[in-house]
Amino acid sequence: MNSKPKILIIYTGGTIGMIENPETKGLQPFDFTHLIDNVPKIKMLDYEIGNIQFEPPIDSANMSPQHWCNIAKAIEDNIDVYDGFVVLHGTDTMAYTASALSFMLENLQKPVIITGSQLPIGEVRTDGEENLITALQIAAATDINGEPMVQEVAILFENHLWRGNRSSKMSANNFDAFKSHNYPALAKIGLDIEFNEDALFRTNTKRPLQVHYNMDTNVLFVEIFPGISDSTLRHMLSTPGVKGIVLKTYGAGNAPSNDVFTHTIAEAVERGIVIVNVTQCVNGAVDSSLYDTGSTLSRSGVISGHDLTSEAAITKLMHLFGMGLPASSVKKYMEYSICGEATI
Repeated sequence: MNSKPKILIIYTGGTIGMIENPETKGLQPFDFTHLIDNVPKIKMLDYEIGNIQFEPPIDSANMSPQHWCNIAKAIEDNIDVYDGFVVLHGTDTMAYTASALSFMLENLQKPVIITGSQLPIGEVRTDGEENLITALQIAAATDINGEPMVQEVAILFENHLWRGNRSSKMSANNFDAFKSHNYPALAKIGLDIEFNEDALFRTNTKRPLQVHYNMDTNVLFVEIFPGISDSTLRHMLSTPGVKGIVLKTYGAGNAPSNDVFTHTIAEAVERGIVIVNVTQCVNGAVDSSLYDTGSTLSRSGVISGHDLTSEAAITKLMHLFGMGLPASSVKKYMEYSICGEATI
């Protein structure tokens, strides 16, 4: 009961891991073997901290499913050794990584807290130091029964902890860069860390962690806009090898209702392509029954993405097809909440 919390930091790259070279004055990746020396406040936490560092660290714009697998493998290999995990990551694709890991890490019962920063950790005004320390505290937090308070993949940024597969990057230059518009914060960070226990995810049964490494990338986004031509839509829907499409529509799931558009969509569905309808709006959900333009898509065989984020929708398709499921099963699970990614 008196043992120190054991937290593993997985450094993938990103702004948080940059520090100024005293000779060249340029930014270079931070060596996390010297973490305590560079962030001395961590000593005050009195945790046992391990670290794994990507070699070389990558800009998150270069993040790929293979990197997601590397992160998942590090967690799987150390799941029985550490109480929690902190993943340091660039902000640009953080929401994609958080969503992907939430599907890949089935039966997760320990915290995986993803964080980063808008300014390098070596800067005087950096948000990186505070985000890192808070992420470590959340990864070590337990409830009154001694169980991990957080048992899911989450994003910690500035003053909030968000469910990973509910989050999107909303600002390129504000410290409070992430939001979850359709799901409440898991915790608010002020003078204290106040957990919203009703919002925290819990599995129905206690089972060993199972990691799904296969992610099928034969998916794509198609975003509707006024003036999109029939030939452009037909060309995109005919992309060789494509299995799933996230159709980003207007408002509550609306799209053009002319015969050519709906026929092109219906034709793609008949060929076995899974098309998921998500809204372009940052807040709200698809409601196919609200307007005729939305119900037309539904009648064409397009399935509702409800209030899925774009990031969660595309990575969920990758995950389901990666499991080798047929299109009929993928459709079924896209309308089922696997790990709290949608309100259904």
